[in-house]
Amino acid sequence: MKLYFVPHITVLLMACSVSAPVQAADTESGHATLSGEDLTAASERIRQTGAKMREDLRKARAHLDAQKAQDETEKARLAAEKTRQAAERQHQEELERQQALKEKQQREAQLATQERMRKEAAARAEQQAERQRQDALTAKQQEAAREQAARTRAAEALKDARASVGIRAFGDDRQAARTRAAEALKKARESTGVRAFGE
Repeated sequence: MKLYFVPHITVLLMACSVSAPVQAADTESGHATLSGEDLTAASERIRQTGAKMREDLRKARAHLDAQKAQDETEKARLAAEKTRQAAERQHQEELERQQALKEKQQREAQLATQERMRKEAAARAEQQAERQRQDALTAKQQEAAREQAARTRAAEALKDARASVGIRAFGDDRQAARTRAAEALKKARESTGVRAFGE
């Protein structure tokens, strides 16, 4: 902004310009004097010049104040905009942080669920395998018990057959004893099953 000020010397020069013709006339005539009208006119011009200087100064100050107020307003607007942008960036960063945390928690929960399901499946498979081992062991024990029972019954049948014919008769007629033993063994096998009775 440019301010225009009328120096005080201007007023003096204007006064001198008014009095110069009067002084010249006084010099030529030797007795002429400055009239009241001339003084009044000079004073009016000086007053008007001073009033214009004051008006120009007032306008300049008003313009300067307005420009200063405008600058302050613009400065405040820029500061508010900067604050708003910073708050918006902070809000956006917070949203992104929360979203990242949420996604991390979801991934961890999913992995935990998968691990739990894997362990449960492994435990069920182990339980199933243990049941199968126990069932196989029980079946084997039952099979052995049946075989032992069949052998016991066969031995008892053979003993009964020998006792029924007597020791000497059994010794004299071995073929008959074998026949009776075979029949007793057959009955024992039929009572327990051929597969249960070992050779």
